[in-house]
Amino acid sequence: MSGGGADRRWWTLIAMTGALSMILLDATVVSVALPTIQRDLDLTQVELQWVLNAYLLTLAAFVAVAGRLTDMFNRVHVFSLGVVVFTVASAVSGLAQDEAMIIGARAVQGVGAALMIPPSQTLVLNAFRLDERGKAMGIYAGVSLVFLSLGPLLGGLFTEIDWRLVFWINLPVGLATLALTRIARPDGRVAERGRMDWPGFATLVVGLGALVLGLMQASSWGWGSPETIVALVVGTVMVAAFIVIELRARTPLLELRLFAGRNFSANVAVLFFVQFGLMGASVFGAIYAQDLLGFTPIEAGASLLPLTLPLLLIAPLAGRVYDRIGPRQLVGGGAILAGAGLLLNGLLLHDLDYWILLPGYVMLGAGLGLVMSPANTDALNASPADRRGAASGAVMTMRQVGGTFGIAILGTIVSSVATRRLDDVAASVGATPEQTAEAERILTDQSAGADMGSGENAILARVPAAERESLVEQAKEAVADGIGAAYITAAVILIVVGVVAFIRLRRLVFTDDGPPPAPMA
Repeated sequence: MSGGGADRRWWTLIAMTGALSMILLDATVVSVALPTIQRDLDLTQVELQWVLNAYLLTLAAFVAVAGRLTDMFNRVHVFSLGVVVFTVASAVSGLAQDEAMIIGARAVQGVGAALMIPPSQTLVLNAFRLDERGKAMGIYAGVSLVFLSLGPLLGGLFTEIDWRLVFWINLPVGLATLALTRIARPDGRVAERGRMDWPGFATLVVGLGALVLGLMQASSWGWGSPETIVALVVGTVMVAAFIVIELRARTPLLELRLFAGRNFSANVAVLFFVQFGLMGASVFGAIYAQDLLGFTPIEAGASLLPLTLPLLLIAPLAGRVYDRIGPRQLVGGGAILAGAGLLLNGLLLHDLDYWILLPGYVMLGAGLGLVMSPANTDALNASPADRRGAASGAVMTMRQVGGTFGIAILGTIVSSVATRRLDDVAASVGATPEQTAEAERILTDQSAGADMGSGENAILARVPAAERESLVEQAKEAVADGIGAAYITAAVILIVVGVVAFIRLRRLVFTDDGPPPAPMA
């Protein structure tokens, strides 16, 4: 065992679990607060998506750097730096007065989260024996999911008081994490320092940034606009250059050769698309509950419990079962179950009835619980011990890229489908082109309790009072159709990748802590 010793391994687990808990808590509390943030800071739908995606994009771009730093420098120092950056950026996010300030602070927050994740996972793995790692990682993920499940309720409660509290809650959690790390005193030393792959880093950041920019702005710029085309072309070229650089680099930023292993590549593919679907479900689910169903923030938070509670209960159990049976049934079956839950809800969203969505949310949460810990643990176990920092960085990079692309692509689907329907609604009352462009404010004004006949909403002001309620219902159905189309798209992808993973995954046979183990048929 190469960790900090048996006497400190549990304190190490507690400290690292605190870090992951802070990151997961941030994800869920922010999603519930998004509609309120949009109204308070007067954000467009695309700007609202950037509040989340600025965080995910920098997390995706820098987590590979953090993985490399984890193999170069003292892991405890890298981890602690990440906690400090994340906590300070959280404080600034809570002080934001406009879209530029909150999006910029969220981007820095993503850098802090990136610096925390690879060293925390590596410190936990190295503190426990091979036959205990599934249990340890199950606790690491499972206990953290307590905060994920509490996040919607806390987010709703804080948003009812002041949405800024959803960011400021990270301050005491961050300080507690630093204190626990000092108590644990894990061994963060590395055997040999390598070099940073700066060309790889530059092409990765530019490539991902350009692709996400093009995908997210396409709904407002237009898919055929020069801006969209240039962004997508530049992104594609830079990502291709990144792949070439990484395959030739002596010390690559992202260990692409790890993807040659069937277990590593299958697990990472599942985690990519699970994050793709999860971000869409959490973000647009919160918007659906508040803007379409009229839930208060705390009610919207409670509405996500059928998703988070099964995840919370099943994830620790799945970690233990993985130690006995391997990844195939858990990872493949979990992805299929999660996809089925998303598909069911995508078909039912149009009815604007929360209660019929409960079975789908439970299926989605149960599927995620089966996937998360086993897929992550198996991917790292399939990697050489001295490259687990890089492997963790690769896994987390692909997960966060999946979440980033999920917001961008699913957000574009929501926007495209809903905009077509909203245009029809606006045109039906003779709205001008300028008023039609503001059609989405029918819902944001209505859910904020504004007078639907006031001049604040130019479209509703044109409609006789007797017809306004019908117009709002049409607008709700338009947005529900968009969210439903996004859910169905993510569901089909998840089901397909789950089937592929079920076919490809094999149980790993561990003989030592050396090279990647051979697959068992």
